Amino acid sequence: MTPAGTHHAPELRAAAQHLGRRRFLTVTGAAAALAFATNLPSAGVAAAAELDARRIKDDPFTLGVASGDPQPTSVLLWTRLAPAPYEPGGGLPQERVSVRWELAHDARFRRIARRGTATAHPEYGHSVHVEADHLDPGRRYYFRFRAGQWVSETGRTRTAPAAGSRPGSLTLAAVSCQAYHDGYFTAHKHLAQDDVDVVFHLGDYLYEYAVNAVGGARNYTDRTLPAHYNKETKTLQDYRLRYGLYKSDPDLRAAHAAHPFVVTWDDHEAENNYADDISENGDPAAEFLLRRAAAYRAYWENLPLRRPQLPKGPDAQLYRRLVWGRLAQFDILDTRQYRSDQAYGDKAHPAGPETDDPARTITGATQERWLIDGWRRSRALWNVVPQQVTFSQRRLDLTEQPKLSMDAWDGYRASRQRVLAGARAARLDNLMVLTGDVHVGYAFDIKADFDDPSSKTLGTEIVATSIASGKDGADKPANWETYTRANPHLKFYNGRRGYVTVAYGRDSARADFKTLDAVTKPGASLKTAASFVTEAGSPGLRPA
Repeated sequence: MTPAGTHHAPELRAAAQHLGRRRFLTVTGAAAALAFATNLPSAGVAAAAELDARRIKDDPFTLGVASGDPQPTSVLLWTRLAPAPYEPGGGLPQERVSVRWELAHDARFRRIARRGTATAHPEYGHSVHVEADHLDPGRRYYFRFRAGQWVSETGRTRTAPAAGSRPGSLTLAAVSCQAYHDGYFTAHKHLAQDDVDVVFHLGDYLYEYAVNAVGGARNYTDRTLPAHYNKETKTLQDYRLRYGLYKSDPDLRAAHAAHPFVVTWDDHEAENNYADDISENGDPAAEFLLRRAAAYRAYWENLPLRRPQLPKGPDAQLYRRLVWGRLAQFDILDTRQYRSDQAYGDKAHPAGPETDDPARTITGATQERWLIDGWRRSRALWNVVPQQVTFSQRRLDLTEQPKLSMDAWDGYRASRQRVLAGARAARLDNLMVLTGDVHVGYAFDIKADFDDPSSKTLGTEIVATSIASGKDGADKPANWETYTRANPHLKFYNGRRGYVTVAYGRDSARADFKTLDAVTKPGASLKTAASFVTEAGSPGLRPA
């Protein structure tokens, strides 16, 4: 098995980095990579003619506003101009637009903290990423954008506490997996009204699968979606249009406007179950790298990410670290871009030589070292790892040699053991992994030896269920009894849609699993299905 990142010659990646804009929008063939070269505009550099914003006749802020990656003295502010979000180009010509932004201490914008002008470049899908700086630590702010006569909705955000400070509390929400065609984003409507400091989106922000004219399970009777959504996304134009569909959802817009988001991707933002430059269906590597470059670029354009996360062709450094004073350190991982190909054909399979091969990795060697080195230097009480796929062992049956998921950390057991050895060497007392992907809610104790229930508990894993993927689900899925018997370290399992909140304090952390009865029809109420507490210095979950 070839380690991730070494499958194909570097010139394939270089070719994908030098892909012309027009061809990038419409072509997935490898030949396109060699046909044209484009240099995206650097900050302050205009590559297109300027459009007078006063000529924009329809509201350009149809995709709302967002903020993200809060730091003690700065936060990222986002919007994207698209007066016609379901049309190619968002309804704007290939011209740059000047956009004014304001950040205030109050919702009426009477006390302005910062203001400025940014440029929405067509090369970036007319998106705007403002790194508002020189702010006060640990403070709430309000922000908005203006283009011509149009004013965006107001967003609410906040900065992180000062480095070295000792905040007494932090509440986050973790969300994942929002397949538009599987149902409504009602969970986001409730999340917008919830009292949280920050939201972590753990992957599958969108899906590449076709969405039919009635929106799949949404079964619209009052609208018809354009035919270009009824195909799998492959080109930059495809991905941009798909984000236009998703981000025009009012409940998702409300959640983004209410809270800062910290995001990381999984597979469906590009293609199901890809591994590094290996596609699900065995497409030529050069062709898949072009698709990955399109997907990564559209992801950055449409989410509140800072400049260091801007892709270079098919590559982007999404893993990064955020600190909440000395209360919490967040090490956000990317377990998709650098991983070795899944073992045993990516089918559920018992553990074997491939799963335990130390040459195979789910993070890549560089990210693994970065994670462990960050733990060694951490001064935080809680060390939290937001990432994509199930970290804890998950036996899928009750046989003597049970099957495991080859797409999760179970398929990369040597990689997991190295990470846990790093946590033990760093003497982490309060390790928590946050996970998405599986469309269910789980609560795990992370064990030193998952096959020995009496072994030491090293931390906890909280798995957030999906926003919509999997449709309505059930409180007890058909395999509930099998999973709970096969995995003694599994403390909770629920198959409904929703999200999870985690409230961190100096003495303990509390996880609340919040669920909906249905997403195939709008307006479902929210309930708390279960709550668990883990005490600082004493890893392990107990019912609250």
